[in-house]
Amino acid sequence: MTDVLPGHPNRSPNHPPDGVRTPNKTPAAPGPRFRRRGPSRRPRLVGRGSRTPNYPAGLGSLIWLGIVGLPLYVLVAATFQTRDGYIDDGPLALPDHPTLANYRRVLRSDFLSYLLNTALVTAVCAAIVITLSVTVGYTVVRARGRASRRIFQIFLLGLAIPSQAVVIPVYLVITKLHLYDTLLAVILPTAAFSLPVSVLILVGTMRDIDEELYESMALDGASPTRVLLQLVVPLSRSGISTVGVMSALHAWNGFLFPLLLTQSKSNRLLTLGLYDYVGEFRVDTPALLTAVVLSILPIFLVYLFARRQLINGLMGMGGK
Repeated sequence: MTDVLPGHPNRSPNHPPDGVRTPNKTPAAPGPRFRRRGPSRRPRLVGRGSRTPNYPAGLGSLIWLGIVGLPLYVLVAATFQTRDGYIDDGPLALPDHPTLANYRRVLRSDFLSYLLNTALVTAVCAAIVITLSVTVGYTVVRARGRASRRIFQIFLLGLAIPSQAVVIPVYLVITKLHLYDTLLAVILPTAAFSLPVSVLILVGTMRDIDEELYESMALDGASPTRVLLQLVVPLSRSGISTVGVMSALHAWNGFLFPLLLTQSKSNRLLTLGLYDYVGEFRVDTPALLTAVVLSILPIFLVYLFARRQLINGLMGMGGK
């Protein structure tokens, strides 16, 4: 039996009194159902982390390593051989009795004089090219007149003129200026033929600088020289490094202008100094290759430390 409240025959104890409403109790929403899953599968990696070996790429890498490594091996191995051993054993043979006589012979000759002349020509050429290309590039980017566009077009025209095509005019100009058989006779044309591509690289680099930076410095009352030194040069370091390395490589490996515009042994560069090991009836190949190795090392070290800036500058060559 159920208890009935007094005064109401059908009212149970759990029933609310008259006049009191109870909130509607809706059934609670069912909780989220957790479905049991199996072990998670990792996505299949493609490329470097793939477990499948790439045989064509590996074969191509080995072929390329052989193409690059074999000449380097022949070059370095020959420097530790004697002349007779090199002729008897061949260029691919390991030296039976390694010797440093070739290095001593080269360093005791006029090689160091040739090295100093080449380093001087390279440094001065790089300085001239960097100075002129930075100022010309800044003028082309910031000036809005027709003259700046004409200047840029003239420099671009220089890309289409090879140095071999103007050998005779350059020779005549150098002799008229009384600069023949001097290092300056090599520096001036070498720097001139490095300027067109250097201006092109720096124009593309400087065009990537935001216009707001120029405007903010102009509002501060900065002169064009201050804008160039404090804004353009720091933000164009990659392009300037590229120009410096490329002009240095061009000057270091130059052969045509030193051959035609110098004569005396005191003004000879490395590219011409290698002829000291070539006689009329014989060639001292180990000594010649030793001089080649020693002449490669300085410019290789420069490229080794500046290769990142060189690549970044070439990637930004196109500009906006």
